[in-house]
Amino acid sequence: MTSQPLQHIVIAGGGSAGWMTAAMLASQLQGNVQITLVESDDIGTIGVGEATIPPIKRFNAMLGIDEHDFIRRCNGSIKLGIQFENWGAQGDSYFHQFGRFGADFDYIPFPYFYLKAQQEGLALPIQEFSAAWQLAKRNKFVPPNTDSRSLFSGYDYAYHFDAGRYALFLRDYAQQRGVVRIEGRIASVQQHAHNGFIKDLLLDDGQVISGDFFIDCTGLRSVLLGQTLGVGFTDWADYLLNDRAVAMQTSADPSLRPYTRSIAHHAGWQWRIPLQTRMGNGNVYSSRFMADDEAGTLLQQTVEGKPLTDPRFIRFQTGHRQQFWQKNCVAIGLSAGFLEPLESTSLHLIQRGIMRLVSLFPDSSCEQEDIDEYNATTQLEYEQIRDFIVLHYHATTRDDSPYWQYCKHMAIPDSLQQKLALFKRHGHLRIDDKALFKQDSWLAVLLGQHIVPAKAAPVTQFKTELDLQRTLAAMQRHLADTASTLTGHEQYLMQHCRFKPD
Repeated sequence: MTSQPLQHIVIAGGGSAGWMTAAMLASQLQGNVQITLVESDDIGTIGVGEATIPPIKRFNAMLGIDEHDFIRRCNGSIKLGIQFENWGAQGDSYFHQFGRFGADFDYIPFPYFYLKAQQEGLALPIQEFSAAWQLAKRNKFVPPNTDSRSLFSGYDYAYHFDAGRYALFLRDYAQQRGVVRIEGRIASVQQHAHNGFIKDLLLDDGQVISGDFFIDCTGLRSVLLGQTLGVGFTDWADYLLNDRAVAMQTSADPSLRPYTRSIAHHAGWQWRIPLQTRMGNGNVYSSRFMADDEAGTLLQQTVEGKPLTDPRFIRFQTGHRQQFWQKNCVAIGLSAGFLEPLESTSLHLIQRGIMRLVSLFPDSSCEQEDIDEYNATTQLEYEQIRDFIVLHYHATTRDDSPYWQYCKHMAIPDSLQQKLALFKRHGHLRIDDKALFKQDSWLAVLLGQHIVPAKAAPVTQFKTELDLQRTLAAMQRHLADTASTLTGHEQYLMQHCRFKPD
């Protein structure tokens, strides 16, 4: 078959995955390829993905989206990290911040010195050396300092926002750049007889949508990659027990915290995500340890504020498709896989899938070498994120319920086991340079959940000229004192990007 440039890309499904894909391809391909998106208003989306992580800023920036306009139109707020409550033990609380801790000394990372000071009697938790935490606990926010010498230059931030509004925001963006939206349900999918490539989508109203490349954004159903091309699913339920969620909205939290809360209970955890005009709430749980009616009751009894919606139940399966790209079809979003919402990675995996496709963009032949590279790097990314999420469950002292007993004693991936063994000796962490979660993220969870090295790193013993306790105490005071003088989160939003309903 003679290779030709792609002429027509068809995106099956809308929602965040579909419209993020359409917007970025429209931006990158600049009108040289026809892009059609097929979706049905009758098919709902999960649409509770209201919390994100910092790379979303780069995605929006690549589209030329103004940050304040985006926050204003999507009912957004700032997210400096996640506060984890009752995870390592009941009554515990720690903060997974976005960005670094402290400042490095002599090219040796700050955490090594913190661990040495801790073993010498320092009582301050490591989050006290995070600018993000010092802002978050005071409900403050200003953008990071552009002076790299400042301790307030090393933190980062993301957003909470209405995922439905974000999809509509990007829909407008994409359609303005030539993307054609077709309303309809997919009734069947036709393949070429000679090579099995997808040829057409047949809609229930009789329309035939032909293309030479297809992107599956049909959610958990995975209509193209899973159902049509028969790509199997790798199930990670043994590592990630949760397979259910129930979500509801309540009135806004007056404090408008610039962070997500994750509150563990006896069979899972609850989220609280503050938007400008409402609070997003959810209960994530395992059906093996909690019934749906119990989960709904628990959520309704523990939310804060006036209920605005009825509880909505969601079922999911943790894991991923055995291939993410096969023949002339790539799956993006839930059709590719799902790792539960604990660290707000769902939109990020959509984003990474899109950008990986852009970098390996094919012609009509869809060369196998490109497909193999896409699949290998995507699988590695899923596995790295999986290990970080599994850490939260496994690194616990809780044994107050069968759920936590299972998590504490379950077998974990070899890759995570090796990382824990290395850290427990001298505090070393082996982190892939391309991994999403870097050293400081791992440290926040490890130390927050009581995993402490047996000894400080030997190299720190030679830094005798440094008065460690005094230096760290001064650093913590500077962070706290500076944060207390900065702008409040709500004040920042009202000044720059106050939500204005349509």
